[in-house]
Amino acid sequence: MSPHLSADHPAAQPPQRGTVDALISQTRRLRGGVDAVRREAPADGEDPQGRWQRALCNLALHQLSDLDEHLAQLRDGPPPVSAHPAAAPAARAASAASWRGSLLSRVGSAEWNLLTDEASWSGELYQILGRDPAAPPLTLDELPSLVLDEDRPMLTAMVTDCLIDAKPIDGEFRVVRPDGGVRTVHMMGEPVLDADGSTASMWAVLRDVSELRRSQRSVSETCDSLQHERHFAQTEHRLAVELQEAVLPPWRGSLRFPDRGEQPLELAAHYLPSSTSALIGGDWYDALELPGGETLLSVGDLTGHGVAVTSGMAMLLGALRGMAVAGTQPGQLMSWLNQLLDATVQPALGSAVCCRYRPKTRTLSWAQAGHPAPLLFRNGTGRALAAPDGVLLGATSGAVYGQAEETLDDGDLLLLHTDGLVPRRWGSPRSSAAESGGEAGSGGATAAVQRLLDLAPRFEGARTAQDCVRMVVEEFGETEREDDACVLIARVGS
Repeated sequence: MSPHLSADHPAAQPPQRGTVDALISQTRRLRGGVDAVRREAPADGEDPQGRWQRALCNLALHQLSDLDEHLAQLRDGPPPVSAHPAAAPAARAASAASWRGSLLSRVGSAEWNLLTDEASWSGELYQILGRDPAAPPLTLDELPSLVLDEDRPMLTAMVTDCLIDAKPIDGEFRVVRPDGGVRTVHMMGEPVLDADGSTASMWAVLRDVSELRRSQRSVSETCDSLQHERHFAQTEHRLAVELQEAVLPPWRGSLRFPDRGEQPLELAAHYLPSSTSALIGGDWYDALELPGGETLLSVGDLTGHGVAVTSGMAMLLGALRGMAVAGTQPGQLMSWLNQLLDATVQPALGSAVCCRYRPKTRTLSWAQAGHPAPLLFRNGTGRALAAPDGVLLGATSGAVYGQAEETLDDGDLLLLHTDGLVPRRWGSPRSSAAESGGEAGSGGATAAVQRLLDLAPRFEGARTAQDCVRMVVEEFGETEREDDACVLIARVGS
């Protein structure tokens, strides 16, 4: 290959302008398209996905800008360089000034004549290295003085291989400018041989790739951040699922509580995950046989998603079970759950409904904390139970919760659910009992609750509680929901 600056080996003439101009136009159109994509990328600094997209676009823009300017340099040819910079400092300064502010200043060239020990640098190389254009260029022996200590062995090896073994130079090293700034330089060059095959000189093109490498590091870092976030999300999801499975009742299908010849409850439940979030929420359902033959039924929802919320749900459910086993009635139980949630380190809000069923008298005692009231289905019709007073758990300190009672008949069906079961566009069942005054079908009943109540005729013909749960899932399971949901159905008698 001919040297870039050697008078003995003149550079090849640039290609026809029309061909290169067409390439420049294509490059600029592509750069404009990439810039448009970059502007559309999310600008949120907290979003690793957005940072990764913008970093990739910035990297592509750097490379396309370099390509654009390199094609222009190929079309126009290199600027004239005097044989020795000290001989014409004014001309060199004017040349450097004419190129200042251009991306071409990131590409410079040099030649070192081994026979005369002379060196020639282009004005752009002076700019890259931050040196005074009036100063003489450094010799090959002096060049390593600009390079970081850890990169000097690499530069020395490349130059030695080029001069002794006639190997091309292709490598990067970091230089320290007089102002203390550090730049990354990519050097490509070849030896120039004389007639007997000996190395007469060495030429090189040096490119400042600092911004390009910075963009590449940004892409790599944001990619690593994105992978870390995805790995963290997958781990968090797995932990939340495992915690949820460990806490929720292990039974599947129908269950009977108690089975002592009294009026037992046949139970079935189902958990429906959110269709818009990969994280597990704080919804729960529970059924527990208590001392003396009574049965505890509860469903609830702690706001949020993830491991912290699932662990908070596990804490509430564990406390609820413990207090219920100790004989605490639903109203008082809600008050203590509210106190427990209010005292946690991380404040949270939750809703819940808790029922205590006594099979000997078929009496249901229950309380609620900002939660949809249980729905009672009897003889092919349904209604929402009149809700006692109760605010969301964690909403206010010292809250007092009311308690209501309902006598159930043989064959009655009780449906408990969390409010994520029915899409919000159909209305939130959270306040359905208050809106309806406890009367099913009244003008204040929400469309959401009414859709559940409309299942009454189908429930009447169901053989098991599990069949009823399956009907609910068929009706609402395929719905795109923003939140997780639970449904628990209890049927009285055999």
